[in-house]
Amino acid sequence: MTQIIAHRGSSKVEPENTMPAFQQAYKDGADGIEIDVQLTKDGEIVVIHDEKVDRTTNGKGYVKDYSLKELQKLNANNKFPTIHKVTIPTLIEILEWIVSNEMTLHIELKNGVVPYPELEEKVIQLIRLYGVENRVILSSFNHYSIVKCYRLAPEIETAPIYKSGIFMPWVYAQSIRAKGIHPHYLAAPNELIEESMKNGIQVRPYTVNKEKDMKRLIEVNCTAFITDYPEKAVRLKEKLKKKTTP
Repeated sequence: MTQIIAHRGSSKVEPENTMPAFQQAYKDGADGIEIDVQLTKDGEIVVIHDEKVDRTTNGKGYVKDYSLKELQKLNANNKFPTIHKVTIPTLIEILEWIVSNEMTLHIELKNGVVPYPELEEKVIQLIRLYGVENRVILSSFNHYSIVKCYRLAPEIETAPIYKSGIFMPWVYAQSIRAKGIHPHYLAAPNELIEESMKNGIQVRPYTVNKEKDMKRLIEVNCTAFITDYPEKAVRLKEKLKKKTTP
């Protein structure tokens, strides 16, 4: 049955990539959460999407130019400022929480613009420390980074993210030892999903927010999809399941 992955948590009702958003995704019944990781000036792993803090916080400038202490003084709630103040979480905080539940953790390495030396090593070290290797998927638009992750930790699943069509993506995934692919949902027609899964490659399109697109992916039994609206997706999945249950 298609899994529902909360994109940066339940990011339409709580500030993205924050603990309240991840906790809400759990309450919404999501099977997993998708997070983005970068490094601070002092080499700590933090959970934030953009290379700059401007859009999501009350600060300005690049993540890489802040120490962890400086970053955590910022309010990471630009979208719903009247609700509450929240901090940018560390990967350690997420892992400490994830071991208390059964959710899968999709970690996107944000190293396409800023190279972040040793990001892969540091992320893998923490995954192993918390013993969640079998519940984590490492993904990135930087496919060199994905290959590096596989070489460092072949036991952890990797998945390249891509926006435009790749010819026979299951062959490409196999060539870089990835067990999954994360295409943009428009680059994932049913035939591609079915052929990839037939060849042992998990398919998890992003960012699937319209009901008609969710329905298509559930009906084709796609491995999973990444959405800003996990609650809506879970409800739809349950509704469709009832229809098909005799």
